[in-house]
Amino acid sequence: MARNMHQAFAGATLVGETQHRRERFSLLLLNLEEYYFEQHTANHIQHKGSQNERKIRGSLKICSKSVIFEPDAISQPIIKIPLRDCIKIGKHGENGANRHFAKAISGGISLIFSQVYFIKEHNIVAPYKIERGTMEYVFELDVSGKVEDVVETLLQLHRASCLDKLGDQTAMITAILQSRLARTSFDKNRFQSVSEKLHMECKAEMVTPLVTNPGHACITDTTLYFQPLNGYPKPMVQITLHDIRRIYKRRHGLMPLGLEVFCTEDDLCSDVYLKFYERQDRDDLYFYIATYLEHHVAERTAEGYTLQWQRGLLSNYQYLLHLNTLADRSCNDLSQYPVFPWVVSDYSSSELDLSNPGTFRDLSKPVGALNKQRLERLLVRGLRFLMSEQPGSLGCLKLVSSRLRASIPGETEVSGRTLAPSALCPLPSFPCEFSCSPSAFLLTIQETRYQEMPEPKFMYGSHYSSPGYVLFYLVRIAPEYMLCLQNGRFDNADRMFNSIAETWKNCLDGATDFKELIPEFYGDDVSFLVNSLKLDLGKRQGGQMVDDVELPPWAQSPEDFLQKSRDALESDYVSEHLHEWIDLVFGYKQKGRDAVGAHNVFHPLTYEGGVDLNSTEDPDEKVAMLTQILEFGQTPKQLFVTPHPRRITPKFKRLFQPSSYNASTADSPVSPGEESFEDLTEESRTLAWSNITRLQLHEQHKIHKEAVTGIAVSRSGSSVFTTSQDSTLKMFSKESKMLQRSISFSNMALSSCLLLPGDATVVSSSWDNNVYFYSIAFGRRQDTLMGHDDAVSKICWHDNRLYSASWDSTVKVWSGVPAEMPGSRRHQFDLLAELEHDVSVDTISLSAASTLLASGTKEGTVTIWDLTAATGLHQIPCHSGTVCDTAFSPDSRHVLSAGEDGCLNVIDVQTGMLISSMTSDEPQRCFLWDGNSVLSGSQSGELLVWDLLGGKIRERIQGHTGAVTCMWMNEQCSRVITGGEDRQIMFWKLQC
Repeated sequence: MARNMHQAFAGATLVGETQHRRERFSLLLLNLEEYYFEQHTANHIQHKGSQNERKIRGSLKICSKSVIFEPDAISQPIIKIPLRDCIKIGKHGENGANRHFAKAISGGISLIFSQVYFIKEHNIVAPYKIERGTMEYVFELDVSGKVEDVVETLLQLHRASCLDKLGDQTAMITAILQSRLARTSFDKNRFQSVSEKLHMECKAEMVTPLVTNPGHACITDTTLYFQPLNGYPKPMVQITLHDIRRIYKRRHGLMPLGLEVFCTEDDLCSDVYLKFYERQDRDDLYFYIATYLEHHVAERTAEGYTLQWQRGLLSNYQYLLHLNTLADRSCNDLSQYPVFPWVVSDYSSSELDLSNPGTFRDLSKPVGALNKQRLERLLVRGLRFLMSEQPGSLGCLKLVSSRLRASIPGETEVSGRTLAPSALCPLPSFPCEFSCSPSAFLLTIQETRYQEMPEPKFMYGSHYSSPGYVLFYLVRIAPEYMLCLQNGRFDNADRMFNSIAETWKNCLDGATDFKELIPEFYGDDVSFLVNSLKLDLGKRQGGQMVDDVELPPWAQSPEDFLQKSRDALESDYVSEHLHEWIDLVFGYKQKGRDAVGAHNVFHPLTYEGGVDLNSTEDPDEKVAMLTQILEFGQTPKQLFVTPHPRRITPKFKRLFQPSSYNASTADSPVSPGEESFEDLTEESRTLAWSNITRLQLHEQHKIHKEAVTGIAVSRSGSSVFTTSQDSTLKMFSKESKMLQRSISFSNMALSSCLLLPGDATVVSSSWDNNVYFYSIAFGRRQDTLMGHDDAVSKICWHDNRLYSASWDSTVKVWSGVPAEMPGSRRHQFDLLAELEHDVSVDTISLSAASTLLASGTKEGTVTIWDLTAATGLHQIPCHSGTVCDTAFSPDSRHVLSAGEDGCLNVIDVQTGMLISSMTSDEPQRCFLWDGNSVLSGSQSGELLVWDLLGGKIRERIQGHTGAVTCMWMNEQCSRVITGGEDRQIMFWKLQC
């Protein structure tokens, strides 16, 4: 696994660490949304004026809502005094009180208050101890000259804490913070080199779980710096730009103000997370780093990772990590902590059977919809709501009463009352005439209820991921975070994370518990399951102490539990269904009508764009909304708006077809049983493609007067047929290296060619709207198909069917066999289907089984057609200019398209999703590919080798002096022929 994810919690000082550390203070001792401003070395004067008077040495921390004193001796507790509980703040000895001690304690600060917290006595992490009653504490600063300034600061912060409205408190504290930031600037003496050039400096906050720390961000030509205003936990954080591997813009509190920086490729935990006060500052700093990285690191998108995951280069675990990262989930933000699914539903068996589908959770449903009975109770409550609020809106109820009654067994609790099924029926005397099932009716009721709900509309009163849920799982390794979130207390012992099975059961049955899991459940660090810190987490009602998490019977140890959980996540069942859960959490079922239909709607404040805090004028309302956003949890950023493709697993993966890989002839398989294909294996092709960068030019011949437009090769490889814009079809002998024939059908350009099975007939398409059949044996035109109203741009052939694309905006499917002998009766081609487009079609390709066809138009649209029904499956506008070429992958799961815009786009056939896009600086006119790597011909004449899964160009091979216009590859993937605008055909060999 990557770096331990628990490093995100490095800000907390855990027991095992702090026994060897002097400093026990951390920002987690502050309240949420509180700032730590400054510290002063001081003594706490106890029993002042008495014989027992003594001084406790330590550090006085001035924070925006409290005063914290950290004694040097770990046996003494940390003292926290909330400013709102202070009765009087001043210099000790003022106003007559204890005046005779004024000289003795010249640097004294007196705090009179009604409540104080004692924390981490003997350095033990435990719930805070509270002492109430009027008390006075005196603190003596080492630098007495700072007493007046400190007192003035405390009085100012005290006034802010005592304001009636929370919004006014926040506004005043923010003004104090901004004033402090404005009076300071980044210390340029801390640059690593005197030659560094400053690009920009701005105010920002470093984000860690639950807390933020204000300061100054600075970027130079070599380094990113952050200098905390308070110098905590260290005076400077710095990251060399050369070490940065990934950067992401982030939402923080649903505001586009965050920036997260990673110095590793795959880790979940970042190296720094900054939140800016101005979006422009964030965007400018991002621009500087992105500009530097542009020539060093390839940018990754969700679609690029999808292709890697589909092809097996990423595990399910790795893919979910990447999706979480791209969807603004971060270990540094507990309101957006990475979310993982429950995948196992069996926590009672002694053995975990991963071959049994019943072992697994239904990944097509959110947790709230997994329990049918619980969901029906929600739906029935919706029915009662509609009946009581708007009875006139349910005219169909009289038709469904008996069916509804039958669908709800036993008694049902509604609005606190227990009702029999008959009581739920508004009109029980009516017979049931509703044609759909009870579940369909209940779904209709739920959707109707949702539409009738007052704003804000939502289905669940809690979220599947929130800071409380994250710390519920991680309390054993991050107890100080739980204490911070819950005002110094642990949760009730019976509500703690005590048992895997209990937690799963509550997620299924609980009225408000819909939580998913976190990545730790599929990692390799068991510490979150074990109470290794020996924390006192309370006693349950049964009398047992909360200790280690109780594991299911099939887990022999915490290590075994995590290993089997990982095995389950990577199992065939989960691989085949994980896309359904992705649709819910990151995809098209996250919002809108699809979310309503999937019972997947949460409070609007959890969604990106659900609320505009900047437009909220009421400061109290704004603070309340921000608090709810940060504490309730947030829905991930939506990454996909169409159904997510399924992973390619052995169960669904098709074998490679014995095709030539030529876009024009790949779907014209030879007759079965040919011996030359028996030894052809997937492994040999994979090996050839892995060495495709070692293509070397073997020979070249100029045989045309204009650009070459098509290439077809006989099975023996001895004869090469080419078409050209010079209107000729030529036959070239590979053995004699001589031009054997030159045929002209008209004075118009020919656009493509292919060989029919048996190598007896060459078919050519022409700009004169016709398709020509040429007999090789008789050396004459054999047939002519006059099938279009404009130029024919591309043809394919399979199983006595011809597929022709034309600039007349159609693709036509023809059935028929051409005449066997020239001069015999011309065969009548039958038009089987006409696939209509809005604009001219420039290219087509067939799937291996010829059940699917992909077409590309001059306006950049790729359409995938189901040939069995002659209907369009998907229409994808994926290029900004003409689509030059398309081809299916060998397993027919993907379509690759190349366009005038220089892009190579990979489309998932099942969903129509654009899952990968790579760009070059010039158009790619044609290509060959094996599903992972691409060999393309560019406008400049180069051959480019692309690594689609790695997202990069692996090699550039010099070729033609003009654009490469067509390509052919043999079955062994060891020989390539290219044609170009320079009128040449080039023969390439793979040098192994």
